[in-house]
Amino acid sequence: MSTTHLPDASAPAPSTPDPRRWKALALLCAAFFMVIVDSQIVLLALPAIETEFGFDPGNAQWVMSAYLLAFGGLLMFGGRAADLLGGRRMFLVGAALFGVASILCGLAWTGEVLIGARLLQGLSSAIMTPTAMAVLMNTFGEGAERNKALGIWTGIGAFGATAALLIGGPITDGLGWEWIFYINIPVVLAVLFLGPRLLRETPVRHGRKSFDPLGALTITAAIGLLVYAVVVAPEAGWLSGRTLWMLAGAVVLLALFVVVESRGKSPLVPLRIFRSGSLVGGNILMLLVAMCVYGGAFVTSLYAQQVLGYSAVRFGLSTAVYAVMSIIGANVAARLAAKIGYKAIAIVGMTLLGTGLLLLTAISPQGGYWTDLFIGLVVFGSGIGSTNVAASIASLSGARPEESGLVSGLNNATFQVGAALGVAITSSVAFAVTGGSTDKAALTDGFSAAFLACAIFAAIGLVTALLLLLQRKKTAA
Repeated sequence: MSTTHLPDASAPAPSTPDPRRWKALALLCAAFFMVIVDSQIVLLALPAIETEFGFDPGNAQWVMSAYLLAFGGLLMFGGRAADLLGGRRMFLVGAALFGVASILCGLAWTGEVLIGARLLQGLSSAIMTPTAMAVLMNTFGEGAERNKALGIWTGIGAFGATAALLIGGPITDGLGWEWIFYINIPVVLAVLFLGPRLLRETPVRHGRKSFDPLGALTITAAIGLLVYAVVVAPEAGWLSGRTLWMLAGAVVLLALFVVVESRGKSPLVPLRIFRSGSLVGGNILMLLVAMCVYGGAFVTSLYAQQVLGYSAVRFGLSTAVYAVMSIIGANVAARLAAKIGYKAIAIVGMTLLGTGLLLLTAISPQGGYWTDLFIGLVVFGSGIGSTNVAASIASLSGARPEESGLVSGLNNATFQVGAALGVAITSSVAFAVTGGSTDKAALTDGFSAAFLACAIFAAIGLVTALLLLLQRKKTAA
């Protein structure tokens, strides 16, 4: 029978509220903000990087994709490392690696070195993100305080994505593309200095600690291949041999992973965790939320810049409205979760997401921000915050303390896969409608169809909230 141990003997018992908990949350959120900014800010620096290293347009995107593939593919492994070695310890290891990778990115002397450093950044982010959430879960017990903390965490994520669009252009133009990586260094140093003082270690297992290398290899390869397939599908074609072989390979690897985990003595992912209706429902909901959020944001960016003629900086400013609404929605949802339950919040949130996306389908070639985007983005943003909080509470509730890293890694991996799917599917829908035309009317028709596809994702999410989460409530009763 497994037991738990708190390596930091000075830390309060888990049942005792940690007096440092809100300062700890601020530090965790700062690190999360850095990770989110870094996943987006490169978009605005890609033209300068392409010129610096002489990348072909098709190769330059690997500066972005390398990070996302390593991040999404290794999240499960990073989360399990927290359970076996301690969340705080691995969080600090991840932060140190992130700092080294950021320096290497800024100093990169060839394009290949930059892509390699971005892979290292993705690996470190895959360690930091689930371990930070594992520390959060063990710092705040289930209930109102954890819900509030998750609301703040979600809001910081939304703000980070917008901040990247706001600061990426000015930093690249004023200081050079290298500084989008160097700005991480002060945050990393603060995390490494304050982390041991503020963060409580998470429970870890005594006895034999196995990382289940075969399980880690198969699930990492499966997620990585799936993300890669959906990244290249819009260009290669969803029915092309290349895409189909990669998708088939991902399915085979996933099936092999299930076989390995069902027979292993120390599995990376104990299959019994999927007996939890809230975990399954919450992760399905998280997948669909990510598809809506990233798909909707991607199409909004294309419409604003290709049809309305917005610059990158102006687009970043215009999208601040849905980031603000996401923060408000997340905090309202966190406060109401203890009173009305995450199920009700999930239903309301998915309804808001779907309504906002339906409003955005009314865009026009001669449109403007206030007439075509503003109201839709306000409603859309409100749904982002509330659904993220509801899905997080659902998928993380009831997790064993010694499995908090694993559950957090699963939650984050689901979100990353959903983000990749959302962008890939909306890209394909838009291209199918426009037929490659650059005429503003044709582009608008394509983007409107893509918004409608995102609204369909939201409708499926609403059904998920009504069926799976309602079913969970009946089972609990």
